[in-house]
Amino acid sequence: MNFTRWSARLPGTQRRAAARAERTSATSPQPVPAAGGTSGSVPAARAESPPRPGSEPGAAPVPALDGLSVHDILGKVPALVAVVHGPDHRIAYVNDAYAALFGPRTPGVPAREALPEFQELGLLPLMDQVLRSGKPRTVKSRRVTTADARHGYYTFTCSPIQVADGSEPGGSGVLVFAADVTDQVEAAERLRASERRQREAAVTLQRSLLPQELEQPDDLRVAATYQPGGKDTAVGGDWYDVITLGAGRTALVIGDVMGRGVRAAAVMGQLRTAVRAYARLDLPPHEVLQLLDGLATEIDATQIATCVYAVHDPNEGRLVYASAGHLPILVRDPDGTVRRAAEPTGPPLGTGGWLHTSGTVPLVPGSSAVLYTDGLVERRGEDIYDGVAALERAFAGATGSPQVMCDRLIRTLGVTAEHDDDVAVLVLQHPARTGHDAELFHNAALELLGGIEAAPRARAFASGVLASWRFPNELRDLGVLAASELVANSLQHGMPPMRLRLRRTDRRLIIEVTDGDDHLPRRRRAEPADEAGRGISIIATIASSWGSRRTPGGGKAVWCEFALPSGHAP
Repeated sequence: MNFTRWSARLPGTQRRAAARAERTSATSPQPVPAAGGTSGSVPAARAESPPRPGSEPGAAPVPALDGLSVHDILGKVPALVAVVHGPDHRIAYVNDAYAALFGPRTPGVPAREALPEFQELGLLPLMDQVLRSGKPRTVKSRRVTTADARHGYYTFTCSPIQVADGSEPGGSGVLVFAADVTDQVEAAERLRASERRQREAAVTLQRSLLPQELEQPDDLRVAATYQPGGKDTAVGGDWYDVITLGAGRTALVIGDVMGRGVRAAAVMGQLRTAVRAYARLDLPPHEVLQLLDGLATEIDATQIATCVYAVHDPNEGRLVYASAGHLPILVRDPDGTVRRAAEPTGPPLGTGGWLHTSGTVPLVPGSSAVLYTDGLVERRGEDIYDGVAALERAFAGATGSPQVMCDRLIRTLGVTAEHDDDVAVLVLQHPARTGHDAELFHNAALELLGGIEAAPRARAFASGVLASWRFPNELRDLGVLAASELVANSLQHGMPPMRLRLRRTDRRLIIEVTDGDDHLPRRRRAEPADEAGRGISIIATIASSWGSRRTPGGGKAVWCEFALPSGHAP
């Protein structure tokens, strides 16, 4: 077989015509042996190309490429080159780089026997396809083991060629060209490992900044789920929280910092901490968002976030909420009807220059509500409110505990481990209590008109109510004392209308007094000679906790709580 008389049909090159090869060989004055050939030689064409039009006289002629030896070219290529021919892919040639990596190969032996690395890499079926289709094929970044047990990565390209044979006019073959891409693969792997470490750090930071265990209010059942985006997605800044405010009231928060990575998670952590601090002030929802807006600008002017802050008061049976560019709260009534919380919705946190306002939505016993981030409902190429509508349908049919509802909503909305965005979901239920469970929850209220008879009336009312709830004598005495001090404080520093309210749950006794003055009391040290100023100190000493807040429309509420003895029942 005359190996050196072949032309490679590589992508983008022209096939050399056989007639031109014979004509070129005929012009050569004498045959030139092929360098390094072992199976014969061909006359090397030394014909010079005619001068190009416009070329300078006397310029050196451009040598014809037909005069170059195949062995000279492929033998010096640093990439791996192997040439096979025939349907069984018999070896015609391997260059020095190939022999150095895999060892020498015997010409004429089928590749299945002489090139075991081809079989391991799955190249033999690919070479069959190349012969049949006449089109090149490529496999990228295949891991290979060399003759000395080293490992590397190569990209293999199989191209069809025509091999001239001494016994036949020509035959089909395959040129296998392998480029070493070990450095590129290792660099890409290092980059992926670095990205994985960064993402793991962000996910760890994100999860550590989220509440490890949700607070469980007396009057609500709550559950939340957070799922980071797929493994190729940088973690975002989604967060949620449940904060008990005292006097039976609960704050529920969900938010989303725009952006991804450790920075977004860090900003999220700062905002969540700030929300908890502002919540302790027991401010209306829109005032909390107003404070957060200014803080978000100070933390990072380039980061903005959306947020919903809602407060549930069991005595009023509603959610009071404010939204900073976040998606609407969904509420499901006891009859299964799902409603979206209406406006107001302000711009995201960090934009500044906006006065947020609060809205209300009923949340009566038997109702449920869901707060969520956009990862649950947003899909590429779809309107986000189509996703909200799909969530409404899923929420209407969701039953069970809040955690079961969270899992069902995520599953129904098609959120998987490969989802391309973070998802946070917070579900709350205001259960309708019946039977023995209902006996653990009571309310009693007394309108106080003021005057010297208000305090005795309050003490008598509190004593009768607490006795009817069958509290132990010690707790009943403490409750009467607390009601007396709160009413006396309101009589001295407040103004009508005044109201005393007692509430018991399965875990605590709550005593609250409201009046029409909006100046909040504070605890102070009374001097021995002072005749007043000890009421709040007494409350702080005997009660489990106490606090005060301004009420809508003016006025204030001052409250205290007593933890019930374990296992106490009416």
